[in-house]
Amino acid sequence: MAQALLLAQEAATCGEVPVGAVVLGPDGSVLAQARNHVESLQDPSAHAEMLAMREAVRVQGGRRLAECTLVVTLEPCPMCAAAITHFRVGRVIFGAYDPKGGGMEHGPRLPYRAETLHKPEVIGGVREQECAQLLKSFFQALRR
Repeated sequence: MAQALLLAQEAATCGEVPVGAVVLGPDGSVLAQARNHVESLQDPSAHAEMLAMREAVRVQGGRRLAECTLVVTLEPCPMCAAAITHFRVGRVIFGAYDPKGGGMEHGPRLPYRAETLHKPEVIGGVREQECAQLLKSFFQALRR
């Protein structure tokens, strides 16, 4: 989570919503990492999780991440939650909960739906306060 937080801080510095993501391989090594690039790429799908998972499958080869862990600073949105199931990510660890826009523990709760084919292990609230404070500070600064 420490590396994901550094990426999130970098995103904030660049005017992006501060979210960072890291994909760890089966041995715990970093396969890929990314931060949000929605604004810089003018791409609404350029969320940190999406970019990190795309890079991880490229590096690893194949199209699945079943033995991998995705670490992200914010609860994945429904788009990212759906992609997580398609990438077959084995475990998702996230920091701040997102009651309005989340898709794992909030909203559609994709990993827990009966019709979801792949259900990753989900661990939320890791370093939650730090992750939430980074987001809160970013949005407060925008409103000034």
